[in-house]
Amino acid sequence: MRIAVVADGEGGGWLQELEHAPGPVRRVPDLADAARRAEDERPEPPRWVWSASEDVYPDLVRAGVRVARCHDVALTEALLLGYHARHGEAHSLGAAWARLHGLPVPDDPVRPLGEGIAAQPALFEADRSTLPPGTDRLAALVEVHDDQLRRLAELPHPQRMRLLTAVESAGGLAAAEMSHDGLPWRPDVHDEVLTELLGPRPHTGQRPAVLAELAERISRTVGREVNPDSPAQVLRAMAWIGHPVESTRSWVLERVDHPVIPLLLRYKELSRLYSANGWTWLDTWVRERPGPRGERLGRFHPDYVVGGVVSGRWATRGGGALQIPRAVRSAVRSDPGWALVRADAGQLEPRVLAAVSGDDALAAAAAEDDLYARMAAHVGGDRERAKIGMLSAMYGQTSGDAAPLLRTMRRLYPRALEYVDQAARTGENGGIVRSWLGRTSPAPQGWATTVSGPDGDRRRRAHGRFTRNFVVQATAAEWALVLLAALRQRLPSLPEGAGIVFFVHDEVVLHVPRERVEETLAAVADAETRTRTTLFGDTPVRFPLDTVVTDDYAKR
Repeated sequence: MRIAVVADGEGGGWLQELEHAPGPVRRVPDLADAARRAEDERPEPPRWVWSASEDVYPDLVRAGVRVARCHDVALTEALLLGYHARHGEAHSLGAAWARLHGLPVPDDPVRPLGEGIAAQPALFEADRSTLPPGTDRLAALVEVHDDQLRRLAELPHPQRMRLLTAVESAGGLAAAEMSHDGLPWRPDVHDEVLTELLGPRPHTGQRPAVLAELAERISRTVGREVNPDSPAQVLRAMAWIGHPVESTRSWVLERVDHPVIPLLLRYKELSRLYSANGWTWLDTWVRERPGPRGERLGRFHPDYVVGGVVSGRWATRGGGALQIPRAVRSAVRSDPGWALVRADAGQLEPRVLAAVSGDDALAAAAAEDDLYARMAAHVGGDRERAKIGMLSAMYGQTSGDAAPLLRTMRRLYPRALEYVDQAARTGENGGIVRSWLGRTSPAPQGWATTVSGPDGDRRRRAHGRFTRNFVVQATAAEWALVLLAALRQRLPSLPEGAGIVFFVHDEVVLHVPRERVEETLAAVADAETRTRTTLFGDTPVRFPLDTVVTDDYAKR
């Protein structure tokens, strides 16, 4: 059963059941209560149809309602447009409805930074569906949903694309839940780390003590005043000391032999920490509350963007959740009496390549816990060289030590290498490629036929490397989405705030009471099995999860 839902901005809304034909429209004064009843009282939870999860679901989550399934019109529209190489076109409900009616397509609404973590819902919030004023929003929603189901059915592999839209929509649900629950974060530990590395918290507008001292030492070593925060001044200083460089990137500076280089590199490292995850970040993104024994407990509330990257990986609107630096990871601590369960899919991309290419030899290697150790037998027992060879195959690296290793990979795993080679040729010729379920790469912007000479060749090769990796990375992103969706279905009933609290590429982190750890581990194992069989059927390829139970995210 599918139920179309439109919120009224005042806590209520309109519902319409969609079976073989739309049923009567029902007005409900309490949308959260209606959703809770539908989830609890039906033999099978409905699939909710709404304009966008980030518009509707956060209010339900704040009211204590978690739904099992949904059809997110905005996410589905983006996938369908992308399938036909129309990336970047507006994909809101209003945009989809306008295209159906041959009307001017409105831009997608701009979502303010951090909106997904707002403490309280805004009543009488402006309608962000971008439909024309006076349009029946529920009728428009049902019409666009019907059109999307029709377009999905017309695709060459409709079942795969239906699965992709389902797990992408499930990702929207998980993103709202994780944003609300937050990642456990100890503000006191974070503050201790910053103080140890940077010195006491500085006054506004001043450098931390350690950075100030480094800046003075840099100037003394160079022999003239240098502001290390100014790339232009650093470049002039490097020329002044007789070591001109083309940029201030770390890898460029590391090639220079001069006493100032370690100081500049240390300054860059600590300055990056201060600006990206310093005290201001802590004040902005972590909500603090006292613990049972007076501890400073908190929650980091990221604002996720599902499918924010063309490969299907997620992004965030501020906060940097997908790049938590090693220096502050020790601040991610479980609450007293609780535990963090980390599930990390190691060597995911080469295992995905083995499954999608049907290469029996690579599948045999991927049947082992350590795929690279199995490969190492063919390159003198050197596991690291085996890893370099496989990554070179997927990323298109052909220079240096990679060249002979790549030849070995072609000999050992011909079907796997042909799979990515074909994707690269397609990209070089200006074509598009697709993931296992149908996510589509963007088409090159005209240069494939209009740019000639060395520059054109360089661009074509670069796009070929992109499409070579896209078919693997995008499928790996789908694997992670299916795992996330399967985990949501298989986790045991847990207390409020427990469950999935963090997701990044190929890692999921759960926060659960200590006494529920064994149940959670069983659910994770079951979800991995379901993910493998859902995507690839009876494949010999294994996707082992490195699962760790800890109270400190920085510890393995």
